[in-house]
Amino acid sequence: MQHSEERQRDPQTYAIIGAAMDVHSELGPGFLESVYQEALEHELVLRRIPFQREVAIPIHYKGKLLTTRFRADLICSGDVVVELKAIKMLTNADEAQLLNYQKATRIRRGMLLNFGAPRLEYRRRVYSSVMEG
Repeated sequence: MQHSEERQRDPQTYAIIGAAMDVHSELGPGFLESVYQEALEHELVLRRIPFQREVAIPIHYKGKLLTTRFRADLICSGDVVVELKAIKMLTNADEAQLLNYQKATRIRRGMLLNFGAPRLEYRRRVYSSVMEG
């Protein structure tokens, strides 16, 4: 019942997780992140989930546009930042990276997908403060 509720509450992230699960099921752990990214992009196309890859994210500081840019792995459906990893396990640093991307893009929903673990590891994050000030 919980999966049904999740699907209804947030169908976009649920669909992305399903695509990632298929990729992990097919490839398993052990490849470089770039392999998983290409495979996931193919799966997203098959599922008709719109996405942009390697999106440059501008950073502003006190009204000045910095030359440094973040690069989000994917932005799906125009409003979900997706960060991919191929490591043994996700860390707080990975979550902080996603949070920074969400702050910079002002996109509330974010996902971490880790293909390096024996089972796909994923975390969904909603950052509510991006709408403030």
